Amino acid sequence: MVTKTIDLQKNPTSLEDLLRLLQTDTEILLIKGDTRLARLTPLEPATPQISERIPGLHKGTTWVSDDFDAPLPDEFWLDEIS
Repeated sequence: MVTKTIDLQKNPTSLEDLLRLLQTDTEILLIKGDTRLARLTPLEPATPQISERIPGLHKGTTWVSDDFDAPLPDEFWLDEIS
């Protein structure tokens, strides 16, 4: 990676120019005279998410009760369960 030092007193630079440099994999060191102000570094590309699902990948790790979809008793709906 190339590092470029930009003195903002001598060479005012627009944000658009700085972003263009970052897109070319250039690290930017911003200074004002002899004072360091900031270091801008490009971000690494985001890792792609897995887009393909794999059937059976976690087979056997979960279970569903046999009465999962059975109707609930009236006591549940009437708040009569103690």
